[in-house]
Amino acid sequence: MIVNKRSLYLFRLISDLLLLNAAFILAAIGAQSWDILIERDHMFILQLALNIVWFFFCKVFNFYDDTNSRYFAFQFVNIIKNVFIQALSSIIFIFLVKEDLFTRNFIVFYSLLLVVFVSLRNIAFRKVLKFLRKKGKNIRNLIIIGAGEIGINFLQLLEQHPDFGYRFIGFLDDKYDALNNEKIIGQINRLEEVIKHHKVEEVVIALPDHSGKQFDEMIDICNRNAVKTHIVPDYFRYLAKKFRVSMLGNFPIITVRNEPLDEAHWKFVKRLFDIIFSLLITLSVLWWLIPILSLLIKLDSKGAVFFVQERIGMKNKKFNCYKLRTMKSVPEGENDKFIPAAKDDPRITKIGSFLRRSNLDELPQFINVLKGEMSVVGPRPHAIPYDSMYGEIVDEIKLRNSVKPGITGWAQVNGLRGDVNDEAENQKRTRKRIEYDIWYIENWSIWLDVQIILLTVWRMLSGRAKGN
Repeated sequence: MIVNKRSLYLFRLISDLLLLNAAFILAAIGAQSWDILIERDHMFILQLALNIVWFFFCKVFNFYDDTNSRYFAFQFVNIIKNVFIQALSSIIFIFLVKEDLFTRNFIVFYSLLLVVFVSLRNIAFRKVLKFLRKKGKNIRNLIIIGAGEIGINFLQLLEQHPDFGYRFIGFLDDKYDALNNEKIIGQINRLEEVIKHHKVEEVVIALPDHSGKQFDEMIDICNRNAVKTHIVPDYFRYLAKKFRVSMLGNFPIITVRNEPLDEAHWKFVKRLFDIIFSLLITLSVLWWLIPILSLLIKLDSKGAVFFVQERIGMKNKKFNCYKLRTMKSVPEGENDKFIPAAKDDPRITKIGSFLRRSNLDELPQFINVLKGEMSVVGPRPHAIPYDSMYGEIVDEIKLRNSVKPGITGWAQVNGLRGDVNDEAENQKRTRKRIEYDIWYIENWSIWLDVQIILLTVWRMLSGRAKGN
């Protein structure tokens, strides 16, 4: 397997589990005498449970993913996440079994020791691996067939991760020559000659077209010379940036979209989070804030307090989306043409401008969340006319409806909320907004939702939120 991912993964996982158990024992001894610990078997049940929890959440956070290990700061954030889960699991366990053996001192000692131990392991592992690579240990000569966009991007990945242990020899390509790219060392028909001359151990095929006789010949040459062959599929022309490779019987299947919320357990986690968060907001804020805002809306202009609009939800199902009214009321039937609200729209009322700028007009949508029609975080629900208007700009617009729409979203916290008057600029923003929505769907995690919520609150407080 390329870059010995399995071996490196097992080494790091086993090392961290050993350190986890060492931290647990030391913290337990520090919080309680050894004799008492031996007499109480609850300790060992918790210890086993924490090992399982560590393994599971390291999978969830992709803690041992090689592409995430370039910067220690990134890894340290993941360490803190995992240790937080460990501390929370310990507290829940202590509460459930009503065990007085484990004091607050144990939780503090265990958490601190685990952060220090795993951080030191991480730093030491990186330094040792870097030292071994510099000494030429386990360095493999590699060539890339195809000097196009795919091949160049793959080379950049290798250059960013010298710890992968590859020495790049050069490109082989028929369409380009050394004048276009000095790293091109020949045409594809020189593959066997290059393998023997440079003692190549691995070959990456990064051609846009994998079919034909030439492709079969490349595989045969690599097999004949006992060279490992890796194929980079040319799927980057699609909108999706994540793919899932799996086996269905004896058939390898490449799924063009990898969507975490397809999994039942993650749907449950997200729905549980939505309910708890919405209830907390309703009981702590909405019960007094909504009446105040309603009074201000009524004093500012004639019309209903709430604006109810039919919008597109998950799986293209229509639902009534609730908002606080921010625009002047129009008599029914006077103007049926759909005109999206834009910046400095004359239809927006004075209080409506404040509500849209602060994002407070979206607060009634927590009712939609509790009803199961929306989520706290997700792609913003489009009004029905958007499907026809923006469907002409972005063909993939309906992909965003594979998850529940949200009160706030990844596109919105990145400043892509609402429309602008310039048509060309609006089309660019629309494409970008859909791209951000799809990125969110493919990269969802509960931590990403928390991050988006915190960014939304910050934008509300700073007055940078914009309505749509």
